[in-house]
Amino acid sequence: MTGLKRGACPPFFLAILLFFLLMPPAGKVDAASLRTRRFVSQSGITLLVLEQTTIPIVSVQVLISAGSILDPAGKDGLSNMTASLLEEGTKGRSATEISAAVDFIGASLSTRASKDYMTARLRVLKKDVEVGFDLLSDLLMHPQFDPKEIERVRKNILGGILAENDQPRAIARRAFQSLVFKEHPYRHAVSGVKETVQKIKRDDLLQFHQRYYRPNNTIIAIVGDLTIREAKKLVERYFGDWRQAEVSFPKLRRAKPLPGKAIHRIEKNLTQSTVILGHVGIDRANPDYYAIRVMNYILGGGGFSSRMMSDIRDNKGLVYSIYSYFTTNHFPGTFSVSFQTKTSSVNEAIEGVLREMEAIQKIKVTEEELSEAKAYLSGSFPLRIDTTQKVASLLASIEFHALGLDYFDSYLKSIKRVTREDVQRVAREYLHPEQYALVVVGKQGKLETED
Repeated sequence: MTGLKRGACPPFFLAILLFFLLMPPAGKVDAASLRTRRFVSQSGITLLVLEQTTIPIVSVQVLISAGSILDPAGKDGLSNMTASLLEEGTKGRSATEISAAVDFIGASLSTRASKDYMTARLRVLKKDVEVGFDLLSDLLMHPQFDPKEIERVRKNILGGILAENDQPRAIARRAFQSLVFKEHPYRHAVSGVKETVQKIKRDDLLQFHQRYYRPNNTIIAIVGDLTIREAKKLVERYFGDWRQAEVSFPKLRRAKPLPGKAIHRIEKNLTQSTVILGHVGIDRANPDYYAIRVMNYILGGGGFSSRMMSDIRDNKGLVYSIYSYFTTNHFPGTFSVSFQTKTSSVNEAIEGVLREMEAIQKIKVTEEELSEAKAYLSGSFPLRIDTTQKVASLLASIEFHALGLDYFDSYLKSIKRVTREDVQRVAREYLHPEQYALVVVGKQGKLETED
């Protein structure tokens, strides 16, 4: 990633400081002030603009549907390598020139890939916004994919993959994804694996970029000290020559639920075992999303307030930390519970997890649990929109998942509407204590869950 170096432009840091000093209290969200305008540019870009003139900073989030879900068979990691190389040189600028230009104006500019899409982020002072847009558009539209840079980035990616082989959590996560998703492309790590990353050629990068990096496949969210007119002019000026093309996506189906238990044990000479248990979850567009968030907070997502933490950690002392989570993507992601424990405690901890999953299905949560969960999820929401960059990122995601531009208001209302009956209903529908994937990394003993 390209970012700030020591000695970078001091006004940028002053502006950030002023932003936090002048912003409203984090506990108060004025949804009425977050009025976003949506446009489609002449080149086909979906443009979201939100004026915030407190300080002279502009944040931009670009989202292109070009994530790892689109990696061709045998080329896992292609989307990630494509996104990683955007900053490493264009047809008119070298990687060094890009880095120097970004640092000179005290900006930040980065690109990355994820499961569903790639993102490019720009944060720049208002006075340098044209330079920032020039750099951003150049990266996205005119990457060079220089052979020397390809090999350097490939080496870095392979180094990261190699490092993960010594990290129990990373090992467990990869194995868990494979068990849950089977043939669905979500099973693959965004970075790919050694064998596939080594096979990626320059032509693969060029073809992937040409196929998916198109304006009609792009969302740009702009938040900060720009008027709507200024934002539209910048997009037309710097992205106006980007040519549209028909973008065809492979036909993918949702991952099928597990028919029963799927267990994978990985031997590692460790003092503790790393455990992940779970199954296919939900997509972000699921109308039960808000009830599921409340339910999961009570079950295992609420930190020290959750049932799993209270029973398995506090009462039994089996783990230091335990957490449950629903990943929500374009297609259903996962529900997972992860923890570390002594090998001798693995079975007891797993039994505790399954017992809590069953309990929240059988008996309604208390009014106190419900109120605490709703208060936390509503009260913490402002932390997701306390900087222009966070707002830009959230806006792009809202557009991608078609959640509606009234999201800032509807989120809080949807959380507030959740009832005890809703929590029990979604627990029964979306938790499967009899059908799950289980991965244990560590010294292996007998698992009582095995048939």
